[in-house]
Amino acid sequence: MARFIEFTGGDVAAYLRAQENKDLLRFITCGSVDDGKSTLIGRLLYEAKMLFEDQLSALEADSKKVGTQGGALDFALLVDGLAAEREQGITIDVAYRAFTTDKRKFIVADTPGHEQYTRNMATGASTADLAVILIDARKGVLTQTRRHTYIVSLLGIRNIVVAVNKMDLIGYSREAFEEIEADYRSFAQSLGLTDIKVIPVSALVGDNVILKSAAMQWYHGPTLMAHLETVPIGGTSNTKPFRLPVQWVNRPDQGFRGFCGTIAAGTIRKGDAVKVIPSGRTSRVARIVTFDGDLDNAIAGQSVTVTLDDEVDVSRGDVLCAAGDPVSAADQFEARILWMGDEPMLPGRPYLIKIGTRTVNGALESPKYKVNVNTLEHVAAKTLTLNEIGVCNLDLGAPVAFTPYDENRELGGFIIIDRFTNNTVGMGLVNFALRRASNVHWQALDVTKSARGRKAGQRPTVLWFTGLSGAGKSTIANLVEKKLHAQGHITYLLDGDNIRHGLNKDLGFTDADRVENIRRVAEVAKLMADAGLIVLVSFISPFRSERLMARELLEPGEFVEIFVDTPLAEAEKRDVKGLYAKARRGEIKNFTGIDSAYERPENPELLIDTTARQPSEAAEQIVDYLDRNGRLEPERNGDK
Repeated sequence: MARFIEFTGGDVAAYLRAQENKDLLRFITCGSVDDGKSTLIGRLLYEAKMLFEDQLSALEADSKKVGTQGGALDFALLVDGLAAEREQGITIDVAYRAFTTDKRKFIVADTPGHEQYTRNMATGASTADLAVILIDARKGVLTQTRRHTYIVSLLGIRNIVVAVNKMDLIGYSREAFEEIEADYRSFAQSLGLTDIKVIPVSALVGDNVILKSAAMQWYHGPTLMAHLETVPIGGTSNTKPFRLPVQWVNRPDQGFRGFCGTIAAGTIRKGDAVKVIPSGRTSRVARIVTFDGDLDNAIAGQSVTVTLDDEVDVSRGDVLCAAGDPVSAADQFEARILWMGDEPMLPGRPYLIKIGTRTVNGALESPKYKVNVNTLEHVAAKTLTLNEIGVCNLDLGAPVAFTPYDENRELGGFIIIDRFTNNTVGMGLVNFALRRASNVHWQALDVTKSARGRKAGQRPTVLWFTGLSGAGKSTIANLVEKKLHAQGHITYLLDGDNIRHGLNKDLGFTDADRVENIRRVAEVAKLMADAGLIVLVSFISPFRSERLMARELLEPGEFVEIFVDTPLAEAEKRDVKGLYAKARRGEIKNFTGIDSAYERPENPELLIDTTARQPSEAAEQIVDYLDRNGRLEPERNGDK
């Protein structure tokens, strides 16, 4: 603490008041593994005198115990806090540290260099104004250097500092430094990055970090700290049109209804006209409320609660905009995608898409291409795997307010969430809305699904049979259809094998093709249900996500999931086609139950245990279920 008081000149209150008037630079350190990112940040913190005495004591003790510098201060330990990081000497998670100098306040994110943790690096970069990219002077520009530079460029960071580190280990060679600089600038130029400062440093011994290096007098540029303190930051957020993504509707009582959020761009004043997107309704600002009292105006970056003159319908996820210059709304986009999931992206699979403060269902189409981060070549691809970057079309379940990412980060960036694990599996940046999103509309028809169902004397229903190959799905479905047909009902059976002879004959058995297989069948089943039919769908359909997607295409009560539950060993005994035997011998790849997973239904409407019930009994059980739930009688006018 004495060190801090000495730094403040003894007047802590005056020091704190001075901090309020300093601007803030957010930056990240990134690069390949063991380039010295954590050591560099530790050196900056130490030299900026922003360590308390207990932190220094802990650093000295830890350096002797687990340090890598022979007992000398190991500055990387100041930010590598996880046990696994200290054991391996690498950064795994993003570590944020704040410090200040006489000229500026800083928040720095120490991001991982290992390829496995590229997603963590992207997270740290998403809020940064500047990137410090480290290069080990002994190794030069590596693939991970290029990948991180590409991601930095993708995320709109234009201020780049290249710190060529460990110059002490190559004898402070000017020639080696200039060769690395030329290599990096050549790559960066192809990305359109021009605002680049390349600085030779040694984070370990402090060369050109805070003070000029006596060993590199051939270098005439600024030190790293001098550049960080003087680089222009900030943008034109306050001069752009007003945008406020609504995070929360605040209704503490009947007399107050406010819309809370952080202003993403522009300035708002009492009395200003605003438009709500996507609804398009307009009103005027009545109050701008904060914890410290009402404001006459507010600017980008401030968290406020806005009240309006009129009782306009505004919900979480909507965006309040300048009435004369609102954002657009769309449900289909082209976007740049960084895939962050351990499992590959599956085109057509439903994911959750969170853009701004709104979360909606969405699906990605097959990539138009992926990017080779070394050559920047556009490469053909059917999917994206961990850390791959590509361009895809995105189809959302509802229109959302947006701007292209290059115009506004908050309203142009989104994350992709797995609907079952809630893991973030990807991030995306909106390029533009697809024109077809605004010029393709539902055509109103006079003959409705209900009318067709009444004509057929039944309620449109989809019976979705799922289970392992050989479980008995098709046998039971066939018996159900015979019974319904005998009762005079209009039905159609979609069988997995039969469909692959026509509609889906172009699909294989990869996970991506299985998703597309079910997506197509679900859409066909929906059309048949719209025609008033009782549709029987007999497909393995191994993934919960796709079965949920099929369910959500239909109205409540129309989708009946029937899990034909047969143990794998029993299914193999019934293997009349010999498929399991071939899969066991390795002749068939991606066979469900052998080398491809089957995800059991969690809450099916019907569970058929084929070890305890004959197919005819199962068929009776299913028909009885339909009868008891009113699916075998026509919908009456007024029924829901």
